[in-house]
Amino acid sequence: MKVVLASSSKQRQEILNMIGLKYEVIVSDEKENSKEIKPHKYVEELSFNKAKAVAKKINGKAIIIAADTIIYFNSKKYEKPKTKEEAYNNLKELSKNKNTAYTGVTIMDLYQNKTVTFFSKVDVHFKNITDDEITWYINNESKIFTCCGYVPLGKASIFIDKIEGDYYTLLGISPSIIFEKMKELGYSLNDFDWL
Repeated sequence: MKVVLASSSKQRQEILNMIGLKYEVIVSDEKENSKEIKPHKYVEELSFNKAKAVAKKINGKAIIIAADTIIYFNSKKYEKPKTKEEAYNNLKELSKNKNTAYTGVTIMDLYQNKTVTFFSKVDVHFKNITDDEITWYINNESKIFTCCGYVPLGKASIFIDKIEGDYYTLLGISPSIIFEKMKELGYSLNDFDWL
């Protein structure tokens, strides 16, 4: 069975590699636009749009997995920072606070012509981060512009006090939730190709 990950995210690819799922990557060229205000609706819509864009590139059957993640705090969405100044301000705002990571996922099953879109969330508690520590972080984290708000699987882990919920949701995709949804679509682990 062909599985397509509609994401250029190295972190998502590493998670699927970790569990040994065979898949190929086809990146969506869809612009990430949504008028949704609620964070879970926002990431769900973006993941659906990515899956739909990739489906147009595929001849034949496949199961497409698309995802989008944001950090949400104090009614503000945190996405990939565009400048070091923005990254600095993000961490300054999140210091000493609890933020929530929302990951929206769409599974588009072209074998059965079924689509499932859902979200999961995880709460992340930050320690107090000093201005010097934030400056050190933005000058030393090489992946600063590839993750929303901060890099949890990187130097930002130094500042995380605790995580409540599915850790992999924070990293961009949860294998356990994905396969729970696959079971709902009627699939078992034996239906997939594994390394």
